[in-house]
This record gives sequence, C-alpha cells and structure tokens, in this order.
Amino acid sequence: MPNEAVYPNASDGPALHAVISLTNLLTQWEIRRDEIRLIAGHFALSTTELLDAPFVTLSVLRPVVDRTLSYLRHQRKINEADRHKTLDEIYDDPFRFDGLIRNHMTRMFSLGAEEMREGDGALTSVPDTAERLERAKAGVAGLDAFGLQPRFDEFWTDLAARYDLDQFASVVSNTTEPEDAPDSLIDRILHDNAHDVELYAFAETLYNERRNQS
Repeated sequence: MPNEAVYPNASDGPALHAVISLTNLLTQWEIRRDEIRLIAGHFALSTTELLDAPFVTLSVLRPVVDRTLSYLRHQRKINEADRHKTLDEIYDDPFRFDGLIRNHMTRMFSLGAEEMREGDGALTSVPDTAERLERAKAGVAGLDAFGLQPRFDEFWTDLAARYDLDQFASVVSNTTEPEDAPDSLIDRILHDNAHDVELYAFAETLYNERRNQS
C-alpha cells in the first residue's frame, strides 16, 4: 500500500499525536479523505461513525498485564523524563493511568461517538461500569476480524487469506525488551483493570469458538 494511502503518515503531524488524537484524524480526513485507505492508531471503535466511508474494522487484543507493562516500558524508552523511573512510578502518573492504562481496551470498544470530542478520543475519561463492559464485549463481537496478540501469526495468516494480503509483510514496531516486574505491580494492574481482564477472557473464548466453527 502506498504511503499516501495510510493515516498517519509524515503529512499528518507528529506520529505520537496523530495516532491518538481524534481531532487530528478528523482534520486530516477532510484534507486527505480521497487518498486514505488505511487508518491505524489508538482510536475507539465508534470512530468509524464519524468518517463517512465504509471501513473494515480490525483489532488485536493483548493480555492486560503484558499490554500494560509494554506501555510502561515504552513510555520510559521515549520520554527522557521517565528514563530513570521505575515502572511503578510511571504507572502512578494520573494522566497516563486515567487516560491510557485503566481499563483502556474496555474504553476503546465501548466509547460512543458522541462521548469522544471533549476528551479527544482515547483520552476521554469514563466511569468503569458493568454496562460499559457489556458494550465493549458487543464491540469486540461486532468487529469484522480480530486477533489475540499471543497468536498474532495465526491471525495475520487468516487475515492475509481473507483479504488477499501479503502475509509476509507484517511489521513490528514500538518494541521493548521484557523485564521482571514486581508482583505488587502485577497485582495492582489486575485489580485496576478488572474489566479489561474480563473483556480479554471474553475475546479469547469468542476467538476460539469462531476458529472451531471455521
């Protein structure tokens, strides 16, 4: 796929902003809508309702502890101010905890299009409720396709066959080296992200059921 067909590319502003800002996406959509064919980033599922074009919706879900620790390591890697902080110290930052850690998957699959503008997409703060968890489960079930990070190669092979893609063209980015995390932090992650834990378990069951039926 040519570079101009992808959002974000270099014309869409700083990458770290472009992949998370709904405002930036909507602005660039008005400018580049005729050439964009793929949107990749941290956007709520309902974002498609704000873009007047048909989209195939895809996502890969990741186990909660793995996802959170990876995010913390990445923050330490890209932010000079965090370079010498512990993972706990980064986790305790209110902005990142409330905006990008706490039940983040549940938020992304449950946010309504009408909720997002004030909070600008992924950073929209919403309460953790049973109703929101159920909306997130419905969102996952309604995706055109989804995979699980521990079985990514399997997902990519299936996706390539389904949409006639080059199955050898997958790219890995934003990687960090794993490191041991204190048990106390892992316990906090599981406690603070209980809805995401349940959502991932739901996705795992649904994924296995669908593969067994195919």
